Amino acid sequence: MSTHIGAAPGDIAPLVLMPGDPLRAKWIAETFLEDARCYTEVRGMYGFTGTWQGQRVSVQGSGMGQPSMAIYANELFTDYGVESVIRVGSCGALTERIAIRDIVIASGACTDSSMNRIRFEGLDYAPVADFGLLRAAYDASASRRGDAAVHVGLIFSNDSFYSPRPDLIARMAEYGVLAVEMEASALYTLAAKHGRKALAICTVSDHIVTGEETTSQEREQTFGAMVEIALSAGLGGS
Repeated sequence: MSTHIGAAPGDIAPLVLMPGDPLRAKWIAETFLEDARCYTEVRGMYGFTGTWQGQRVSVQGSGMGQPSMAIYANELFTDYGVESVIRVGSCGALTERIAIRDIVIASGACTDSSMNRIRFEGLDYAPVADFGLLRAAYDASASRRGDAAVHVGLIFSNDSFYSPRPDLIARMAEYGVLAVEMEASALYTLAAKHGRKALAICTVSDHIVTGEETTSQEREQTFGAMVEIALSAGLGGS
C-alpha cells in the first residue's frame, strides 16, 4: 500500500491509463470498463480497475503538472509493478495544422521543468515514448473512422499553466513541436528509469494560436477517441 494511492497488492492492473483529472478517470472507468471497482479515493485522486474486452486495465488520476504526475507514476512502477502507463490527457495546439479535438500522440516531450536538470545535473535528457506503444497507438488510430485527425510528434511539457513567457512556448512550434501540456516529460523519464513503458495521447482542448477552447465538461466527458486508441494500443485490441 503506497502513500498516495493506498491500493492493496493486486488491485492495479499491469496497464494503467492516466488522465490528469480524477473525474475523467471516473468517467473513463464508468464508460469503457466492465465491472470497474474503485481501489483508491486518497486525496480525491480516483483509481479504478476493470476489464476491457476481457483484459484487466486500471485508470488512475495523476493531477496537474509534472511533480504530481511523478508521485503517482513512481508509486505505480515501484509499489504496484505496473508495466505500462498511457497518459490520456488534454493539450493546447501550437500550430494551425492542428484543430480543436484532434489527437496528438507524443513521440517525445520537451520541457522547461527543472526536474530533469536536477536529475541529470544540468545535462539535457530527451524523454521519449516507448516505441512499441507509439506504433500500436498509431496503428489503432489509422484504423479508426472519425472526425478527429491524429498527429504524431513532439509536445512541450510546460511547468506553468499560466506561462510568464508565452513567446517561448510559441517558439517551440518553429521547431516542429505540436502542442503543450504539463505531464508527459516526467512520465517518459520515470518510465525509462524503471525500465517500463509509457506513452502520452492527448486531445486538443484549446488552441494557442486561434484562441478556440472546449468547456471543462467536454474535457472531462467527451474525449473518448483517445481512450479507445489507448486501450487498443495498450491491450492489443482491435
